[in-house]
Amino acid sequence: MSVKFVVGYDGSVSAKRALNFAVNRAETLGGSVVVAHVLEWAPYSFLTPSELDERHKRRQKEISRAKKAVIDPVMEEVSGKGISISSEIRYGKIADILSEIAKETEADQLVIARSSQDGLSARVFGSVANSLVQSAPVPCTVVP
Repeated sequence: MSVKFVVGYDGSVSAKRALNFAVNRAETLGGSVVVAHVLEWAPYSFLTPSELDERHKRRQKEISRAKKAVIDPVMEEVSGKGISISSEIRYGKIADILSEIAKETEADQLVIARSSQDGLSARVFGSVANSLVQSAPVPCTVVP
């Protein structure tokens, strides 16, 4: 039985715990892992063509920077584990994009870290974990 895990990863200590959880489960079950990093990007509908072009260039630079700073180091760290591991970097709303990646890759489970956000703002505005637990297309594990 091969199981595929999609891990929401932002380079934080808690995200590393979530990734380690998924890697350990994949090793045990003979599965694979997709490390997903999402850059939040708000679409603006009132930009001129030249502004859109400039924004696209900035977006490409941000993807390149995220790959070097966040994804490449962790991929090197987990590459020798004997499992299939790949990565995705995308723009958008984190919960929506992680759900999209889970569907596209036919994942069996999403794994994310619990946010360190506490208090009123977490309850009023919600969180990625809260959104995914309620709307993910596959089971979602939240690692403390």
